[in-house]
Amino acid sequence: MLTSHRKQAILGALKRDGQVVAKTLSEGFGVSEDTVRRDLRELAAEGLLQRVHGGALPASPAAADFAQREHIATTAKMAIARAAAQMIQPGQIVILDGGTTAVQLARQLPTTLQATVVTHSPSVAVVLAEHAGIEVVLIGGRLFKHSVVAVGAAAIEAISHIRADMYFMGVTGVHPTAGLSTGDLEEAYVKRALAAQAAETVVLASSEKLHTASAYVVAAATAASSIVVEKATPVALTDPFVALGIDIVLA
Repeated sequence: MLTSHRKQAILGALKRDGQVVAKTLSEGFGVSEDTVRRDLRELAAEGLLQRVHGGALPASPAAADFAQREHIATTAKMAIARAAAQMIQPGQIVILDGGTTAVQLARQLPTTLQATVVTHSPSVAVVLAEHAGIEVVLIGGRLFKHSVVAVGAAAIEAISHIRADMYFMGVTGVHPTAGLSTGDLEEAYVKRALAAQAAETVVLASSEKLHTASAYVVAAATAASSIVVEKATPVALTDPFVALGIDIVLA
């Protein structure tokens, strides 16, 4: 079998089964595991899959920068943001992550809401600057321009002094076994620190992020108390999370 044919077969199996195992592929193709691993490396370099120990998972499609992501799945993001905004109660201290869905969530907060929002996203802070009832706590640090959020030791130190009721987390990969993941190491550390300071973590995830993985693990899937997805998301994608005891909120 030609290399190109093997790669297409690997991608087909990944789409069908949600994961591939290098040993199984090598036996099926009649080639060495080294050959399969080379195929996986090359496909990963093209952004077509995420390598994991022993095989690969689907790669998250959410790898574009902030400006590009503002124009991706906008209808789903709006619906998810509206549903998430309704979860916030008056008087709560909530953490809003960075990212385009979090910015939409900030825009959806009722003008009558009285609450405190903690964020390491200047974009979220700017949206809430005109909100009369929202106290904004802006976490500082080094600006990670790809996602327009503060990262680094200074951000993590500031986060450690906050206790919040809820954390609305944005990630690029949401997988029942590979966990919650993102494409940048420092961003993963900050998200983990934010989750540790909240009583509940709510993951905001449009359906294309479900059952995909990125390079840096934030936490196990069970770190999420809820996942907010658009209403049309197939139950086949959400049932594995329900089996883990995670609430699914349909937007």
